[in-house]
Amino acid sequence: MKRLSVVVAVLFTTVFSFAQEQKFADIGDFKLESGEVIRECRIGYRTFGKLNADKSNVILFPTWAGGTTEQLAGGNIGPGKIADTDKYYVIAVDALSNGVSTSPSNSTFQSRMKFPKITIRDMVNTQHHLLTNMLGITHVKAVMGISMGGMQTFEWMIAYPDFMDNAIPIVGTPRQDTYDMLHWQAQIDAITNDPAWKNGEYEENPARVANAQFGMLLLTTPENFNKTHTREQLAKELADAKNSPGQDCNNKIRQTEAMMTLDIAKHFGGSMEQAARAVKAKVLVIVATHDHVVTPGPAREFAKLLDAPVVELTGDCGHQAPGCEEVKVKAAIEHTLTWADEFIHTIAK
Repeated sequence: MKRLSVVVAVLFTTVFSFAQEQKFADIGDFKLESGEVIRECRIGYRTFGKLNADKSNVILFPTWAGGTTEQLAGGNIGPGKIADTDKYYVIAVDALSNGVSTSPSNSTFQSRMKFPKITIRDMVNTQHHLLTNMLGITHVKAVMGISMGGMQTFEWMIAYPDFMDNAIPIVGTPRQDTYDMLHWQAQIDAITNDPAWKNGEYEENPARVANAQFGMLLLTTPENFNKTHTREQLAKELADAKNSPGQDCNNKIRQTEAMMTLDIAKHFGGSMEQAARAVKAKVLVIVATHDHVVTPGPAREFAKLLDAPVVELTGDCGHQAPGCEEVKVKAAIEHTLTWADEFIHTIAK
């Protein structure tokens, strides 16, 4: 019996591990909002959990800025996680220009700054193509995402309003506020003003220390940073940053530009009210009160137009609040998705 248990455990581990393997979908030449085309576009993704018979338990989970599905899976997808694989079939998708899906750093035909400018809508359109044309998914239980993943979630709401039952943006925004625009532009300027930049034809990633400094300044709050860092630790991290390549800068610029142009109202003559009227999903908005990366004002305002609940993460972790307050986030998501299940079950009776 003991030997059988070991065999079953190994088999389960193998199956679950296989489901987490990096996969790719070749979607061919892909036309962007701008009219430009990404040549031989390829989208990375991973799947987790088990798809039920009627395909009604799918959660789409796009990546944050600079993030990959491997990183996303590390703390957010799995049994008992915010994307609970005991209940849901989770499809995590690598956003354009993250270094896994087609990006300036890996494109054969449009490398570096030859890579066309993209938008958040372009990211969403590639994901919609992946799900409908490659994976046979025409409707999902929920779209959810963190940070830039939350921005993609807002875009999904109005781009394909019938595609999802629920939309859960986490520390995302439907459009950038002025403070957000300021720091995004400052990060681009730090890269392009570095002598090592060479118009994107750099030999080594430029602005390494500056990128590390932006992360330290923005991702958490001064109170939390002061609690978690001694002067010696700060000095060491800044010294280490000189030798750490970090995110490819061409990739970073294209994703940052996409975030800066995000404004879901632009599809409705600039009216957020009209954008809100287009939303059909049940929406849960999660914001961090002290977020210095994605300030919560626009998300709160859009939630008000939707009459949607807002969960405030009030601790001192700032943009990293979803990790620090994971229990609160998980409970809110579970309540939203369970309520939807119970509602549908009641109607069906």
